[in-house]
Amino acid sequence: MQHRKPDPVDEVLPLGILFTFGLQHALVMYSGTVAVPLIFSVTLGLDMNQTITLINSGLMTSGIATIIQTVGIGRIGSRLPIVQGSSFVTLASMIMIGKSYGNSAIFGAIIGAGGCTLLLAPALGRLMRFFPPVAIGCLLTVIGLTLIPVAGVWLGGGTPSDPGFGAPANLVLGGVTMAVTLAVYAGFSGFISNISVLLGLVVGSIVAIACGMGHFQAVHDAPWFALSMPMAFGVPTFHVMPIIIMTLTMLVILAETTGNCIAVGRIIDRRVDEDTLIAAFRADGLSTMLGGIFNSFPYNAFTQNTGLIAMTDIKSRFVVAAAGVVLILLGLFPKLGAMIAAMPAPVLGGCALVMFGMTAVGGIRELSHVRFAGTRNGMIAAVSMGLGMLPMSCPTLFAHTSGVTRLFLGNGVFLCVCSAVLLNLVIGERIPTLEEELDPDNAQQLS
Repeated sequence: MQHRKPDPVDEVLPLGILFTFGLQHALVMYSGTVAVPLIFSVTLGLDMNQTITLINSGLMTSGIATIIQTVGIGRIGSRLPIVQGSSFVTLASMIMIGKSYGNSAIFGAIIGAGGCTLLLAPALGRLMRFFPPVAIGCLLTVIGLTLIPVAGVWLGGGTPSDPGFGAPANLVLGGVTMAVTLAVYAGFSGFISNISVLLGLVVGSIVAIACGMGHFQAVHDAPWFALSMPMAFGVPTFHVMPIIIMTLTMLVILAETTGNCIAVGRIIDRRVDEDTLIAAFRADGLSTMLGGIFNSFPYNAFTQNTGLIAMTDIKSRFVVAAAGVVLILLGLFPKLGAMIAAMPAPVLGGCALVMFGMTAVGGIRELSHVRFAGTRNGMIAAVSMGLGMLPMSCPTLFAHTSGVTRLFLGNGVFLCVCSAVLLNLVIGERIPTLEEELDPDNAQQLS
């Protein structure tokens, strides 16, 4: 009797190997997932203890979200090797909501948006075909470019109003950190290259300490172990418009989830159908609700881990689930969060410049697969990215608007996505069905 070869996606590797590869996945996405709470904290002026709470909560819930997506709970979870992390996409919306309604409304909006996503997942699974590659490419490019000024603020020292902002020492420290990151990335391969950002942060911090620029007293004061308690920032408050805005922003996350699911499906030779996408969306919704309860943020699939799967050819979803366990363990040690929160701003800026730039490059790479000749995609991309860059390039343009209008117009990501989707519907090509997107032969004919 011939035994059927096990599906590599469902293969459970030996425990030591499983967690070694899981640790690699966790390290690859580590810098990206802690960057969101750092940006959020700096922008809203939170103190050190609040920042540490956000980082530890984010790591823990990222791990839970990853396990939900990979292992699954009933009809929730794609059961694909997808790492979940805090999404950059929602940063602008969260910051705008926080400044208009208060911090408690941010977590209320996150919980509400997660619940809406969980309930509406079947319908949203059918709507995702209205997010064509040109829209996703514009979105990723705008996200990366709009975050570059944040890296610039960090490079200067973290507080533009400070007299020492932009001091040569800050710029040199940021430059050294960026140089180390690039040297490791270009000079090594495999695992070492993949953790170049993390190594850049470590070396930059050591240089800062040697130069007397590091202030790590909070690391000494932080406990070794602590559980992240729910609602550490107070009981969430629920307002209709912030929930609507966050739910609309979740559509962008679901568009990214769609792209990552399809990409992973092609790498692991598993068909991604509408049911798989709906299950993935349900996981995004449930994880986002948990994020709001546990002082964290909405979650999406991390593209860098998709590339790691392609590079290593390790397709097991349980390897990624092991990465989720690693992330949970990292979130249980506040000293680690304190160490990250205490890193000098120029060190973060040096790595962030590379990381945010790579986000923009991801969008450019996506746009490189879009057919521009003989189509109106060029005009769609031009208008969408132009609108998306307005709030960053000219912050006072919408100064005379207020309330809900300002929340919408001040969000470049939202403007970019709305423009790309609407223009594609009005002047774009025929939108293929999901089956056509997944069928290479039909895709070739459509292109």
